[in-house]
Amino acid sequence: MTHHHDHDHAHSHDHGHSHSHDHNHVHDSHSHELTLEQKLETLLGHWIDHNDSHKDTFFTWARRAKEEGINDAAVNLEKAGQLSEQITQHLKDALKKFK
Repeated sequence: MTHHHDHDHAHSHDHGHSHSHDHNHVHDSHSHELTLEQKLETLLGHWIDHNDSHKDTFFTWARRAKEEGINDAAVNLEKAGQLSEQITQHLKDALKKFK
């Protein structure tokens, strides 16, 4: 049996990548389901890349805001970028457990 899962995450902004995730699975008596560890390893890799993309966007917009004298926004965007770096590190630490 084959079934298809579409996941679409709507956002009101554009940041250079899609939030649409397409998951196709084939289920039959000979198929191999991923273990929880395999799923987590895959998800963690995705989350690291995804979070880094957001982090880069935060720093880019912080720089632009600072250039335009919008300093309060720039400071908060910088903080968001720094927090994203910490999140990425935690995700990488979690991923090390599987490597």
